[in-house]
Amino acid sequence: MRMHPTTARLLASLLLTAATAAGCVQPQRGPVQVQGPQTTQQRAATPVTPMPNREGSVKFAVLGDWGDGSNGQMAMAAQMFRTHQQFPYEFVLTVGDNIYGSERPQDFERKFEIPYKWLLDRDVKFYASLGNHDQPEQAFYKPFNMDGKVYYSFTKSNVKFIALHSDYLDPEHIAWLQKELEGSREDWKIPYFHHPPYSSGGRHGSHLTHREVLEPLFVKHNVSVVFTGHDHIYERVKPQQGIVYFVAGSGGKLRGGDIDRTTGITAVANARERVFVICEISGDELVFNAVSQSGAVIDSGVITRRK
Repeated sequence: MRMHPTTARLLASLLLTAATAAGCVQPQRGPVQVQGPQTTQQRAATPVTPMPNREGSVKFAVLGDWGDGSNGQMAMAAQMFRTHQQFPYEFVLTVGDNIYGSERPQDFERKFEIPYKWLLDRDVKFYASLGNHDQPEQAFYKPFNMDGKVYYSFTKSNVKFIALHSDYLDPEHIAWLQKELEGSREDWKIPYFHHPPYSSGGRHGSHLTHREVLEPLFVKHNVSVVFTGHDHIYERVKPQQGIVYFVAGSGGKLRGGDIDRTTGITAVANARERVFVICEISGDELVFNAVSQSGAVIDSGVITRRK
């Protein structure tokens, strides 16, 4: 990707600010050579709990509620790259609210192409789903790999990923989902979308209508894991009818303290730090780390596929 000089200067400035905010580098006087988030010092400062990193496994990341162009987003993007250096995930699932505010070409550059340049340059693909702050026209933005469709599916090895548009769960959409699940021969079927059927977020919480419509299909067709966003927190929900639901809504936006501790559904939750999730699927196991902006692993575990 060849950038205009003005864009390059903006990238250098934002990266320095983001890295400083994340505690990765100290401010320096005089000219600063921005090397990106791959320096030896930074790698040593941000260890990731070892993933299996098996040959031939499906490796991916999950990111939600992220595209606001803020310094916080830049710091999170820098951490995503540092993590990629240790765990080379192949693609990123986005669970919506990809671009906040205006969606002009320069906004896609500032809120997506600049923050994730190092990942994009290494051919890490982003497979987007849409949130309530996203325009449907994002489906035609080629780097989001939606092929003009607001809901779609794709397959990697033995895993089928299903992107839903949870703003519009109309009968046609649900009929399509049912057909995708029934026709799948993959071992894993992983839906991802914006509005969470289960959430302890104080601002929004669980979307009961989505749960009523989607959960019976997920249970019937042996879905094991679901990724969502919308609430600007990280949460792993206790298994519900055998399914593990994640809320990964703090990839850029963060709503500190926004967790309702009375729901009784929380396994692990964090509303203090921006978080994204890395996953590796091999055979019947999915290994995950929830990685914070500072590089700390705040949650990890192994999920066994339902059969």
